[in-house]
Amino acid sequence: MKKITLFIFLLAASATSFAQSSWKVDKAHAQLKFDVQHMGLSTVSGSFTDFDATITSDKPDFSDAKFELTAQATSINTGVGQRDDHLRSPDFFDVATNPTVTFKSTSLQKVSEGKYKVTGDLTLHGVTKPVTLDLWYRGTANSPMTKKPVAGFRVTGSIKRSEFNFGTKFPAAALSEEIAITADGEFNKQ
Repeated sequence: MKKITLFIFLLAASATSFAQSSWKVDKAHAQLKFDVQHMGLSTVSGSFTDFDATITSDKPDFSDAKFELTAQATSINTGVGQRDDHLRSPDFFDVATNPTVTFKSTSLQKVSEGKYKVTGDLTLHGVTKPVTLDLWYRGTANSPMTKKPVAGFRVTGSIKRSEFNFGTKFPAAALSEEIAITADGEFNKQ
């Protein structure tokens, strides 16, 4: 009887491990960007050009998904070299000390079909805080090129820079407290 119980346990454990799927971001079809208000007069946009993201999920609707993202802070790009250098300095990202920005999900709550609230730990400028963002699962289709499944996601939300000791030398009148975040892209099933 013990052998049968052990066999059933091992069979169930292996079925669970096979059921879990892993997805990796397709960098050619993805972006990670931010928007911040400057002096209340304009919006400055930027992006990270070097980042990786993965998703693991047991369910085809991704309702149990776990998300991880790592962006290289040195890859920040606003289209203005002098501003990018300033953003890499200790005034903002301090890339010499904090070379990456990371997000690791801790929970996912379904709001409606394909819409979720994803909560996770964001590490920015050496500070880790929980954040909750809006997640839209846009669906899954087979790639016409690879014939393999591809899933699409869009994440939006905002953070307060003061909570991450980010750009503290600059008052809200010069640089808005809120930074809007948008991540959008396709993930290939591994």
